[in-house]
Amino acid sequence: MMSTATPHLEVRQLTMAYGESIIQEKLNFSVSQGEIFIIMGGSGCGKSTLLRHLIGLMKPAQGEVLYHGVDLWQADPEQQQRIISRSGVLFQGGALWSSMTLGENIELLLKEHTQLTPKQIQDVIAYKLSLVGLSRYADYYPSEISGGMRKRAGLARAMALDPDILFFDEPSAGLDPISSRRLDDLILELRDSLGATIVIVSHELASIFAVGDNSIFLDPTEKTIIASGSPKDLLETSSDPRVIQFLTRMK
Repeated sequence: MMSTATPHLEVRQLTMAYGESIIQEKLNFSVSQGEIFIIMGGSGCGKSTLLRHLIGLMKPAQGEVLYHGVDLWQADPEQQQRIISRSGVLFQGGALWSSMTLGENIELLLKEHTQLTPKQIQDVIAYKLSLVGLSRYADYYPSEISGGMRKRAGLARAMALDPDILFFDEPSAGLDPISSRRLDDLILELRDSLGATIVIVSHELASIFAVGDNSIFLDPTEKTIIASGSPKDLLETSSDPRVIQFLTRMK
């Protein structure tokens, strides 16, 4: 029996543009609660631009971005802020403040957006770092830890406000294969333990196949979605040479 639940995130007829230059158009897709959803495609197709539209950093030229049926871009400012506050974002480099320790990076968000006491804030910091395997590193600066650890610390900060949807922009970029696999395993563990919905921009095949429940493929020539579905299913069933080439490169 098909589910009638409202999608956690739904995009309808979305057009993205810089001035008169259209990046992607007529994008339609939905992300279910608790799903790991992959936005994939080659370099320059607009993956990261789409992410910026989804998290409220860029306004669509046309179309809708709906969270539980509410359009982010038509909502009043208070409602829009409430939607955005329920989201966590892990940017490519982790985007940690280099002058702050890992604990202070998380603390900053908690001080700005909650009424927690100092003791409660420290408890949250310890818990979030423990979730990503960094319990002993609260007092370390980003420059004192590895690239993989910085990604995990960025993830801990993205989870600081207990978001119900997480966005990752190329989380495996710059990581060695072992660190990348550990991050994939962590993403799966967090989805399973916290029930969070996760949207990932990625071109890394190993990660796409390891964690993706569903996906869309953006094409820079047609400037729209040319394939959608489970990455593994697309590998087996797609007849589009662009999709096949992307999913079988380096194999």
